Amino acid sequence: MKKKEIKKLSKDEIIKNINKLKKDLFNFRFQKINSQVTNPAQIGETKKNIARLKTTLKEKINA
Repeated sequence: MKKKEIKKLSKDEIIKNINKLKKDLFNFRFQKINSQVTNPAQIGETKKNIARLKTTLKEKINA
């Protein structure tokens, strides 16, 4: 997700996306253990997206 896309989301949508990405990250960990990861860079990208969403959520709460 890009920063512009994230800024357009509401608080509820951001929370839903964070939860979805956390589930994906959880599944990536199991795939990594079983050597089934098709794109290892996707793990890092998922972590970065979670961080971006959390930052934007914090900004919206404090504003």
